[in-house]
Amino acid sequence: MPDSAVHPDAHLFQVRHPEWAANATIYEVNLRNFTPEGTFRAFAEHLPRLAAMGISIVWLMPIHPIGAVERKGTLGSQYAVQDYFGVNPEFGTLDDLRYLVQTAHALGLRVLLDWVANHTSWDNPLVQQHPDWYQHDEYGRLVPPVPDWTDVVAFDYTQPGLRRYMTDALLYWLREADIDGYRCDVAGLVPTDFWDEARLELDEVKPLFMLAEWDELYPSGGLTWEQFNSDTKLLERAFNMTFGLRLHYLLDHIAEGKAPLADIDVYLAAERAKYPPSVYLMHFTSNHDVNSWDGTEYERLGPLALPFAVLTVLLPGMPLLYTGQEAALNRRLLFFDRDTIDWTELPLESFYTKLLQLKRRHPALRNGDVLSRLRRLPGPASLYGFLREKDGAAVLCVINISEEPTPLQFPAEAAGTWLDVFSQVQLTLEEGATLTVQAHGWRVLERM
Repeated sequence: MPDSAVHPDAHLFQVRHPEWAANATIYEVNLRNFTPEGTFRAFAEHLPRLAAMGISIVWLMPIHPIGAVERKGTLGSQYAVQDYFGVNPEFGTLDDLRYLVQTAHALGLRVLLDWVANHTSWDNPLVQQHPDWYQHDEYGRLVPPVPDWTDVVAFDYTQPGLRRYMTDALLYWLREADIDGYRCDVAGLVPTDFWDEARLELDEVKPLFMLAEWDELYPSGGLTWEQFNSDTKLLERAFNMTFGLRLHYLLDHIAEGKAPLADIDVYLAAERAKYPPSVYLMHFTSNHDVNSWDGTEYERLGPLALPFAVLTVLLPGMPLLYTGQEAALNRRLLFFDRDTIDWTELPLESFYTKLLQLKRRHPALRNGDVLSRLRRLPGPASLYGFLREKDGAAVLCVINISEEPTPLQFPAEAAGTWLDVFSQVQLTLEEGATLTVQAHGWRVLERM
């Protein structure tokens, strides 16, 4: 289906995206490990650097107090929430969070809080105050949402009181900290109608951005297909964006030699068949779960880590960077303990800045733009190339997964004068001319 075609279900997707999200890139902040202090104020010093790279949205991993009962590791999982209205003293105070948000806003950045609506720690006071708000097994015992998540217990969203409480908690942080939205953990495990109803109330406070950790094209959160709710409609009325998990796993499989590069076309066709072009999906080569549990991008993707990063930025969708990627972080961060990142050198800052600033300013790369066209370029099986065009403006991207330099023959529609985004060399290419892509390399050109 061409990008410009009217999707038969387009009328169902009623979420309005804020204008500032149209050219946005999102950055996930692992606050615990970001600085030696591990605090809001220490991280805030990095905000000018992130803004200069081209970041538009910062997503803070959960900022709430962490449960002590059944805690994993020394400090516990930030997703084992003990108090939805509290701030983890490890990170600072509510005033410190406000300072971070104000600093971000002054730089033109938006801030999302990570929200864990599906489960709490065992010692969250709600367990004692409202035991009926939780799921129980046949023996009346509390249960985790997934068997190996032993440090948390699952909510029961058939309870109206829980729904009111959770909506009020979401409203609290909009009003008290002036945040700009939420990234919602395992959002598909919470009934979609709860999110739909909550979104209506949240939008009355301010226009916001909602990101769901889910992918209706692929199971999420380590679930099996049997546990996966394929009828979830999170993007219709509640969320601006979900994770592009299917593309993430596909890139892993291509790097492992288990799938051909051309399967990206299959993925894009499936995405377009399910969603109209206005829908946002988030693409990435790493995040906190992937880094800690599956491995770094260098472990999983090997020499394809950077060419695949190019794809995640320039294919349709919103790109995500995870804490440390611009520093070429090449280790799995501890999840339940401190594991501070060394920012002494930033070998990939220039790489990401070139890509993200192109994403930010180029009209053909805007998120969810129904007038932008993606055209696949023919070429050898080891190359993946495409044009993204709008109103004569265009970006050409091609990556090479082979161990040899490989030429791409220019088609007639790509002929013209181009600027190489990375080398800043101007090229005039006619039909039939060749563009050489180095082994495990990439070329990104902008039409002059």
